[in-house]
Amino acid sequence: MRQIARLLAIALAVAAAGPAFAADTIYPRGIRVGVTPMPGLTESQSFLGFESPGHGVKVLLAELPGPAYGEVETAFKALPDDATVKVKPQSLETAAGTAYYTAEDGVAGTDKVRRYSLIVPGSKAFSGYVAVQVAESEAGTYSEDAVKKMLSSVTVRQNVPVAEQIAQMPFNVSELADFKTVRTLAPGAAMLLADGNEDTGIEAAPFMVLGLIGSVPEQADDRARFAQQAAATIPGLREAKITSSEPIRIDSQPGFETRIEAISGKDNTPVTVVQWLRFGSSNVALRVIGSSPRDKWAEAFPRFRKVRDGLKPR
Repeated sequence: MRQIARLLAIALAVAAAGPAFAADTIYPRGIRVGVTPMPGLTESQSFLGFESPGHGVKVLLAELPGPAYGEVETAFKALPDDATVKVKPQSLETAAGTAYYTAEDGVAGTDKVRRYSLIVPGSKAFSGYVAVQVAESEAGTYSEDAVKKMLSSVTVRQNVPVAEQIAQMPFNVSELADFKTVRTLAPGAAMLLADGNEDTGIEAAPFMVLGLIGSVPEQADDRARFAQQAAATIPGLREAKITSSEPIRIDSQPGFETRIEAISGKDNTPVTVVQWLRFGSSNVALRVIGSSPRDKWAEAFPRFRKVRDGLKPR
């Protein structure tokens, strides 16, 4: 649980900067973890969670890997009742089930703060995580009891509505090509479309990743090298070999198509991968990756193109 607690300091450190009270659970911007925030907190525009008007209180929500909750639960149950530890985890019943949390004092810059860290069960695929930081100057308004009451309201949902996910993307997705799983990989940045899911595995069936890639070259002559370098960074591929890489037009804009043969997944599935880059007027390009087992490539490729051609900038 100590490692989970450290995430609080890191996450809140990178979170930059009329109060309203929400009596119902709020799920911030496409995440599967929700909470009823304390009165006076509003949804943050700089991180997934809530904060007070003066930013003295921050409530960060996140998804951790599925096994994280079980590891914390096992460690909690193995801890003797009379154990002496600096920060002792406690159990708390929440709307999502039995959670485990810690509370400790700390310092943020020159300010004294009280920090809380909580983990709840989600599913095999994810665990829910909530981190709270209360500045000493706000402690009179946001007491320990108030924070604990808010933490007890934490809940999870197994799926985020597709329209809610798409609304967070910097591009519009008008065609999903019958993909069964739609998941946000990075809020406001990348999205996964897949025939498999997190329980059965993603790599053994066709899937796509839609997102943006920055620092693209301004000169057309440099785009071939950039496209191949970008293709080399696609995670999860082994024994990868580029079989073709050529400029194309995508929606009347300059683009680049790169194809790769590789091995992927725990079952060493032979796959064919296509990467499309669509360049615009800025130094950011739309990046579309489609991966399919080789024996399903003929059926998967037209679906990949349908999704690609349905992407529009906002």
